[in-house]
Amino acid sequence: MEKETEVPEPKKKLSFKEFFNLGEVGGYFFRGKDDSRPTNINLKMMHGVNKISIVMFLLGLLYIILKRVL
Repeated sequence: MEKETEVPEPKKKLSFKEFFNLGEVGGYFFRGKDDSRPTNINLKMMHGVNKISIVMFLLGLLYIILKRVL
């Protein structure tokens, strides 16, 4: 058997706009209600905690950046 050699793809540089693209995170926070998704209290609590932790992380990151800059 012959092994196929994989050619690595060259790394694509991210633009500034692509680096700060919050597509999935923004979709998580601002998605509409979908009746096909199951809902119960445990799932609602889990999503609430996830949203709080994302916001706290971003606030902490902003604090560290501002502390270093100023």
